[in-house]
Amino acid sequence: MIPLALILVITVIDILVPADVHLGPLLVVAPALTASFAGPRLTAFVGALAIGAQVFIGVHFGVLNTRNVMVQVFSLTLLSALIVFICGVRERRRRELARVRSVAEAAQKALLRPLPHRIGPLRIASLYLAAEHEAEIGGDLYTATGTDDGVRMIIGDVRGHGLSAVGESALLLGAFRVVADQHDTLPELAGALDRSVSRYLADFVEVADEVGEHFITALLLEIPSDGHTTRMTCCGHPPPLLLHEHHVRTLTSPQPAPPLGVAGLQVTQFPVDEFAFVSGDTLILYTDGVTEARNEGGAFYPLAQRVGQWTTSNPEALLDHIRRDLLAHCRGHLGDDAAIIAIQRRPDPRPDGTDG
Repeated sequence: MIPLALILVITVIDILVPADVHLGPLLVVAPALTASFAGPRLTAFVGALAIGAQVFIGVHFGVLNTRNVMVQVFSLTLLSALIVFICGVRERRRRELARVRSVAEAAQKALLRPLPHRIGPLRIASLYLAAEHEAEIGGDLYTATGTDDGVRMIIGDVRGHGLSAVGESALLLGAFRVVADQHDTLPELAGALDRSVSRYLADFVEVADEVGEHFITALLLEIPSDGHTTRMTCCGHPPPLLLHEHHVRTLTSPQPAPPLGVAGLQVTQFPVDEFAFVSGDTLILYTDGVTEARNEGGAFYPLAQRVGQWTTSNPEALLDHIRRDLLAHCRGHLGDDAAIIAIQRRPDPRPDGTDG
């Protein structure tokens, strides 16, 4: 309605003002404004109305056949046609971009599938926040798989962020899904993943000097179905948080291994750490994009401090609190991809089959 109103207002004013004042050339604003929000057809329609208004003004004053008015009509026609052409090109590119985005979103969702809400005695929620706009995943990764006696999980972070890190992320996820249940211990599994990453970097990183700049931090977790002893192997990754009886504890590994794929390091032994993970406890796994998010003053996001106020929340509610608080802390501008997983061990079932 605004372009139509502009045409009407400009036409009326041009008729009312003195004859030596010419506002007709301003009619080009109407199709130009229409092109900013509409397609080529509507833009062409508004352009035709603007040309018609210019002709009407010429007829009203009886000067349509003069050189000045004819040049104005011709110029308005040419400019309107150009605007319609540019609008058509923009719309075609927009449709192409929409198709590319739909394919990219499908590929990204296939690569980083959401974790199931329940695996055995565990209740799980996951959250991914990509640093790049319009992207759903980047260099952070996580997945889980069931084994004969429990669940094995991985959360990792490829050096760098955004779509450029997706290839290495896909490699580690694929390798984990294949070999997660083929090794008896987490150190053996970590060694197999380290070899896979190293081979990939040697084969696909084109510049040899850049191989050392590519690596993946990872945290491997093994949660048995029976018993309360959970094992983890940390490969240069931020330590998880354990929420137990309204207290928050950081599960720092005394001897963490280096990240996977670090060039020149032959890691022969990956440490394994054990800790109690009992009914009602919640584990929080995360990547450094969470704790390194900065506010306007440059302060990092205090994850361990903030989650202390939500220790009674279920995994879904807990991640919703963290997401809102994290984005408010950095004003919606993450410097790196951020992934968070909340795992809660459900209470042991009662004899009648209900949760205790």
